[in-house]
Amino acid sequence: MITLGVKNLQRSKDFYQNKLGWQPLESSNESIVFFQMNGLQLALFPQESLADDAGVPAEGNGFRGFSLAHNVRSEKEVDELVAALEEKGVRVLKQPQKVFWGGYSSYIADPDDNLWEIAYNPFLPLDNAGSTSDSIH
Repeated sequence: MITLGVKNLQRSKDFYQNKLGWQPLESSNESIVFFQMNGLQLALFPQESLADDAGVPAEGNGFRGFSLAHNVRSEKEVDELVAALEEKGVRVLKQPQKVFWGGYSSYIADPDDNLWEIAYNPFLPLDNAGSTSDSIH
């Protein structure tokens, strides 16, 4: 499970539900939101509460030193998804383009400036469910 500390739970839920089209799980409530992803879950939890749970300060800004990725099956799919997200008002940080490692990707930001790479990786095929295979070619 990946848990993101978010500043505004409803705003972040709206982003993932209405911009990316992901449906919250029934186990979600007014304090936490869960989304099923291929093989794992994404949880949204208020930033202050997550920091308190971890015993760290909630303040902080700038690059967090990580990104999340949403892989798709083709360069065309990257282009189409990023265009659709941009039409919905999602902030695109980097337009789709070929990248140094041989793939094709773009970066968007969620409402809390978490980086999401929208990527096609020709070396990491997706199965019928959209999960990455367990071997790199």
